[in-house]
Amino acid sequence: MTDYDLMKKQLISLSGGVSWDITILANASALIWESLEDINWAGFYLMRGGRLELGPFQGKTACTVIEKGRGVCGTSVSEDRAVLVADVHEFPGHIACDAASRSELVVPLHRNGEIYGVLDIDSPSKGRFTEADREGLVMFAGTLEEILENRNSAAADR
Repeated sequence: MTDYDLMKKQLISLSGGVSWDITILANASALIWESLEDINWAGFYLMRGGRLELGPFQGKTACTVIEKGRGVCGTSVSEDRAVLVADVHEFPGHIACDAASRSELVVPLHRNGEIYGVLDIDSPSKGRFTEADREGLVMFAGTLEEILENRNSAAADR
């Protein structure tokens, strides 16, 4: 079982003194990659121009642009909720960036009350993610939101 409390503490530690979102997101994706078993992709898509564009990640090459409302990531954005899919082949409109992926968990990230992007995690195993994973990764994403918001607030004070 994944220790999400430990991941949260590690994320906070890795983000200390960092002034760039990309650095924080890159380490967050690496932390997820190292902490979760049986995954084949972990990373971020960030909102740009009303659509999601590929951000820092770990895994095989990925889709670069996802429109709002398309696939699991786009659905997470349009519905502003975490989406857990046990079998992506049964998800209407699934975008197959890696044909080996079978299950997926996507969590929206917010900044200043708007969706900033999504955390996206894929597994080659059907039913890999549980409700405990959803809760743990929603908490992890919330911590990430706080780190990014506090970093931006501190930068604005300088």
